[in-house]
Amino acid sequence: MDNCSHNGDKVKAAVIAYASKWAEQGLVPKEFLEYVQDSSKVTYPWSMIDKITPRPDPKVQKMLEDDGFEDNYTIITEKRTYTAPFVNAEETEYLVVEDNYTNGRPPLELGGALYVDRETVDKVERMKVCTCLNPLHTAMSVYGCMLGYDLISAEMEDEDIKGLIKKMGYIEAMPVVVDPGVLKPADFIDAVLNRRLPNPFMPDAPQRIATDTSQKLSIRFGETIKAYQARGLNMDELILIPLVLAGYARYIKGIDDEGKAFEPSPDPLLAELSAIVAPLEVKEGEQDFSCLKELYSRKDVFGVDLYEAGLGERIEGMVAELYAGPGAVRKTLHKYVSAR
Repeated sequence: MDNCSHNGDKVKAAVIAYASKWAEQGLVPKEFLEYVQDSSKVTYPWSMIDKITPRPDPKVQKMLEDDGFEDNYTIITEKRTYTAPFVNAEETEYLVVEDNYTNGRPPLELGGALYVDRETVDKVERMKVCTCLNPLHTAMSVYGCMLGYDLISAEMEDEDIKGLIKKMGYIEAMPVVVDPGVLKPADFIDAVLNRRLPNPFMPDAPQRIATDTSQKLSIRFGETIKAYQARGLNMDELILIPLVLAGYARYIKGIDDEGKAFEPSPDPLLAELSAIVAPLEVKEGEQDFSCLKELYSRKDVFGVDLYEAGLGERIEGMVAELYAGPGAVRKTLHKYVSAR
């Protein structure tokens, strides 16, 4: 249940929902419902798992075919979900599980899993999702799609994109990172930047990561902005996080940096949010960007009203630069990353 926050509670709610309906319909005795609700007998531990498992790699598929493995096909659903009988995944992996069992527990620690308390599971998840991995992924996906990339590892050879995520992570996000104690944030982000993302044998794509971006921005960037607010930190210190959020308004336009149309990844709010930027054009010269207030004031998307947070006008200015004709994405990205 990767990226499903507090997953144990969601499993518990689902189990009890089924058990309640079964008891109501006489399919099970009421004692069964009482049993699954009794925390002395049944528990629902939280967990956090992190291991990038990208789409099936044709190179791996060919290797398996050459070795005589015949059932090596890839299935692509109509919603563009990819699945196959094989998995290509990275070496780096983390599994953190709440140590809350009633009758012994599987010895997952022998395989490197960490058993911790519930609060620590939550902290590890926040470290990963809010600072050390997921925000970097989203930044790469938004700008990677606009700059014509289809591999994350290739993006790591682009000095502007690499500079964006390194400086965003180390300079802007790390000051408010949640430290879980059992994993060091600095070590985690170092592994992400130096071993995980550059790995050429990980054929992960920005298009995959860009899926459902509207559902991710709040936790991946909004929480950092909230942390700055809560600690009374200077919002002027945030440059690259606003640049990523500005890039989103250009990304949902569906026009790449060469001025060619591309299809943004599936997203439940894509049509609605794209309609907001519909009046904007990718061109040089003056145009009215007032429509952006409807976008950047949406707390359901960004976690905060970005104007109330003191970032709205700055982001609007960046959007104007990103829309200023073909080549504007590269020019704007380079400008702010170099200055940071």
